[in-house]
Amino acid sequence: MKIRFYHLMLSLLLVGCSATRNLPTAGETPIKASLDLVDVRDDRVLVALDPGAFIAGEVKFYIPKTVPGTYSEDNYGRYVEGLAAFDYKGNPMPVVREDDNTWSISGARELDRITYYVNDSYDSEATGDPAPFSPAGTNILAGEHYMLNLHGFVGYFEGLREQPYTLELRIPEGLYPATSLSGSPGPDGTFTYSASRYFEVIDNPIQLSGEPPATFQVGDITVNISVHSPNGAYSAAAIQPAMERMMQAQKAFLGDIDGTREYNILLYLSTLDNDARGFGALEHHTSTVVVLPEQLPAAQLEEAMVDVVSHEFFHIVTPLNVHSEEIQYFDYNAPKMSRHLWMYEGTTEYFANLFQVRQELISEEDFYSRMVTKIRNASNYNDSLSFTEMSRNVLEEPYEAEYANVYEKGALINMALDIRLRELSGGTYGVLSLMKELSAKYDEDTPFRDEALFDEIVAMTYPEVRDFFQAHVIGNTPINYAAYLDKVGLDFGEQEVESGIFLKDMQSQMPFIDVDPDNTDHIFLRSDIPLNTFFTGLGAQGGDVLKSINGTEVTLNAMRMLIGQSFGWGPETEVRMVVERDGEEIVLEGTVGNPTVTELLILPDPEAPAEAVRLREAWLKG
Repeated sequence: MKIRFYHLMLSLLLVGCSATRNLPTAGETPIKASLDLVDVRDDRVLVALDPGAFIAGEVKFYIPKTVPGTYSEDNYGRYVEGLAAFDYKGNPMPVVREDDNTWSISGARELDRITYYVNDSYDSEATGDPAPFSPAGTNILAGEHYMLNLHGFVGYFEGLREQPYTLELRIPEGLYPATSLSGSPGPDGTFTYSASRYFEVIDNPIQLSGEPPATFQVGDITVNISVHSPNGAYSAAAIQPAMERMMQAQKAFLGDIDGTREYNILLYLSTLDNDARGFGALEHHTSTVVVLPEQLPAAQLEEAMVDVVSHEFFHIVTPLNVHSEEIQYFDYNAPKMSRHLWMYEGTTEYFANLFQVRQELISEEDFYSRMVTKIRNASNYNDSLSFTEMSRNVLEEPYEAEYANVYEKGALINMALDIRLRELSGGTYGVLSLMKELSAKYDEDTPFRDEALFDEIVAMTYPEVRDFFQAHVIGNTPINYAAYLDKVGLDFGEQEVESGIFLKDMQSQMPFIDVDPDNTDHIFLRSDIPLNTFFTGLGAQGGDVLKSINGTEVTLNAMRMLIGQSFGWGPETEVRMVVERDGEEIVLEGTVGNPTVTELLILPDPEAPAEAVRLREAWLKG
């Protein structure tokens, strides 16, 4: 999962497993789930489930508390209303709601079906209520658009997560479904999909929009792009060329690592007006859901799509194929965490940057700039915290607040490990080589033991790698990045570079503002980084609390809207900003100008030995 906009729009990811009682249905008849997307009442979708015949007297029905890829407890059952159970004669049966996500049904031997209504989460985002990260959320816009992250619509019965499912959707005329689920249209406006188990249901989101998907080939992988652009600003055809260039380069980078024959990109563009606010993406085995603001100019949208989709596509390597038992046997309502976020998210984010320089989509200087940004961003987290300890306890404080560091220090761990492996192998072996070996041993159906992975990697590579893991991943020793960069003939420096207004740039998403997590309407300028000339030109200072901008009172929701609006500001746009400093309100006025910021740089050392230069070439070019 790729998350964006610092604390303003953070979301987490989660994995786990536990045993369940064996409560099978009779035979192998699939559980049938039906969604009526035509007769939508009060912005709610009616869902019906037929589980087959039970042999137990009581059964529990669950909607997930959390799902793979989110690392947060989102309680999707809170969007479910009016759950009712019926026997084979059509009579209502007693149902007890035990918590947000659990219903107990007695007399299960007589249970024929259950029905319930589902509200969408995008509406709750618009009200400011706590909601799932948008790419993991749901949208119901009758007759126009549906984002069916199916964990928000379809639940499971106790003991039956491995049972096959048949999913039947009644679809409005003029909407086109996009999904990696195996299915086919019927003659009466229905689409029927099949899944081998519950995980396959929720691992395959469906987007229905008014535009058919665009399709292209990447080797033997068919890629489909579905776009919902409410105001018609973008189309799938317009986005396809950038995605095709990127994914061709990714496939060339991965070589013989191959995880799928079909991949679906489901892009939802938010208007920011009573709409989704969490920008980024959520990975699945053969698809990704992306949410971005529709106001983005074309060049910035393309840059953002390359950034987030490349990250999600690399998840086909890990954790979607190379993963531990905690992920393979995921328990959606009683999760157990893996210790390997350094790999699941860190390796993925590192590859999403490395492949671009290796395939010449970006320059070496651009790659260095991205790594410097990660070094700077990582400094905002606890650099002396064990990454494995954080990973195993990521749903609890103080570890939960450290999660987003998986995209910063997690990538840097992999950069340092890559350089170390190149050094030990004389340039011939790196992290990509390691992941190819792991991919040859483990796959979608063959997990590794969580506690054994480091031993396996050491056995595959070099004894010295154990010292690296023990110090910087298991242990709490910060990484001396200068020392690792020195091995490849690089050093640190400074220069003035172009900047965005509230964010440094679309790739790094480094914001110049932050929000108090205990008071989300308390938004202030950061004092831990250099501010850009937009803020310094107005006379703003780090620590200033933003009260209003151009007459709009600054709240979390308003700030999200202002960030979207700022993409359309030009150098002559006038800005009036009221800030609070030392208890006094101060009015700051001026024009946007052409913002720049002082940036820490990674630069080639002109006196680096030839051996270091050769090692750098092997590292960056493979």
